Amino acid sequence: MKQLRRYSMLIILMASGMVAQFSVSAQTIKDVFSNSETKIFFYGIDFTKTKLIDDITANESDIVQRQYAGINQLAINEPDKFDLKAAFGRTIEHDITTAVKRNEKVNPDAVKSSTSADFNRFKESDVADIVKTFDADPKNGVGLLFIVESMSKSAKAANIWVTLFDAKTKKVLMTEKMEGKAAGFGFRNYWAGSIKDVILDIKKKKYKEWKSKYGG
Repeated sequence: MKQLRRYSMLIILMASGMVAQFSVSAQTIKDVFSNSETKIFFYGIDFTKTKLIDDITANESDIVQRQYAGINQLAINEPDKFDLKAAFGRTIEHDITTAVKRNEKVNPDAVKSSTSADFNRFKESDVADIVKTFDADPKNGVGLLFIVESMSKSAKAANIWVTLFDAKTKKVLMTEKMEGKAAGFGFRNYWAGSIKDVILDIKKKKYKEWKSKYGG
């Protein structure tokens, strides 16, 4: 009888584990926009394939070693200005460690460009390739990553792919390119301004559009 009870408990535990595992992996874009209880976890701002256009005086090594991390940290340290909670209608936890480490490995020689066409060169497959190699905790459900395609000094704007993905499978659930206007003093603040502009646009109108498109 005791062995039977142990066996039954083992079956229950295994089944519970399978259910828990399924609940982590079965994230859909409809879950995100139909249920504000669906967890979104912010992984930061990815600059691994970013092109800085028409800024010949910029220090590429400083950008890679300090500025990319500084922009990520600013977005976390000033939540009132980079208000992801208001934009996505829920509390959003974060861990920018992976993004910062990845950005620090960028080759400085590959950062700058003098070609205007580099402002719009990504396809959705480029975003998917970045997400595939991103180290995300499977327990975090839906990941949110801002992937910066380009920052143009002449256009005073950045192209940023707002990307939601399944943290377990690395499947991109939704990605959309948004243009953010740059503003501020100094390299960090100037380009962080484009991130802030995109978040504000999500808050004002984009989230409603996404909810209508994906949440029905």
